[in-house]
Amino acid sequence: MMKTVIIACKTIEDEVLYAVGTVGAVCPIKWIESGLHDSPKRLKVRLQEELNATDANRVLLAFGYCGNAILGLETGNFELIIPRVEDCISLLIGSNTERMKISAEHAAYFLTEGWLRGERNLWVEYQHSLEKYGKEITDMISEKLYGHYRTLGLLNCGISQFSSLIESTKTIADTLNLKQQEIPASVLYIEQLIKGPWPKEKFITKPPHSLIAADDMYL
Repeated sequence: MMKTVIIACKTIEDEVLYAVGTVGAVCPIKWIESGLHDSPKRLKVRLQEELNATDANRVLLAFGYCGNAILGLETGNFELIIPRVEDCISLLIGSNTERMKISAEHAAYFLTEGWLRGERNLWVEYQHSLEKYGKEITDMISEKLYGHYRTLGLLNCGISQFSSLIESTKTIADTLNLKQQEIPASVLYIEQLIKGPWPKEKFITKPPHSLIAADDMYL
């Protein structure tokens, strides 16, 4: 019998759990700390550790390319399936193309409820900088890092009370001079990752005992 395991980013924990429940999947989920996104090299090492530890026949990686963190990952006695998206934002929006279109239209910095719970995020870093350097220097740093954004893109997958995300990010938006903007999103891509099919235009499928090469990541 085919044994499947999901390896997923904590940033999209709510969305993955909702998708698993919707499709009625019964399989273990291994969570990867969201803070590792700041270091693709460390993220790659962490992902490989989970892959090496699996005893499944098929691994579904609920991640994007994440700064090429998946490049060079090796499979063991299992098939590995990964969405063809740059990051989790594109996974929830539906494609890299749609994400780029929305980014250009709204100049948005995207976030989710899971992002707010992450051990490292824009707001956590802002507070840390405030304590260390004071408001004047922190605001200068923030302007350099985030000054080109106009909106705080709040992804709404329709799986929770969106009003709570608006309320919890109001201070962030006001502090960074960003306009809160609802961005329609969904868990459909994640559902397809879980249940298939996995067409090559949307997913990378690697057989056992192989590694992910640069050619695999782009059609």
